[in-house]
Amino acid sequence: MSRKTDDRQLSLLDWVPPIVSTGYDPRLIRGNSLGFRLSRAISVTLEECGQSRPEVAERMSDILGRAVTVNMLNAYASGQREDHQISVPRYDALIGATQDRRLLEFLAEPRGWTVVDRSILPLVDLAALAEHKKELLRMEKGLRRRIGGRYA
Repeated sequence: MSRKTDDRQLSLLDWVPPIVSTGYDPRLIRGNSLGFRLSRAISVTLEECGQSRPEVAERMSDILGRAVTVNMLNAYASGQREDHQISVPRYDALIGATQDRRLLEFLAEPRGWTVVDRSILPLVDLAALAEHKKELLRMEKGLRRRIGGRYA
């Protein structure tokens, strides 16, 4: 007798936590300058976001309240157009339009930081507190060994 599977039942083995950004594949954004790597990152995002460039430009325009054209997106995504770098407000609008967290990770990763969902910050704080607690206990044990039974 075979068991009937329930399509509503989630498999624990298929679950992947959506809380930490992994960033871009480094091979896809190689370059000699930050500007060139940024252009490559924008290009990868535009290729993989599931929207056409006109759709992204329209969403960015809505976010900014001023026109963003496909030609602008093409220039931002071109490593050859070093004179046409994306501004911070437009970069923010690109993040909003594509919802690609890797664009944030691109800026954070070289500094040793990462991008996480705000919803897991209590878990991060809890883990940091647990590590601090271990360190305090280690320090306490060391002090107790040094003083021995003299002050107990």
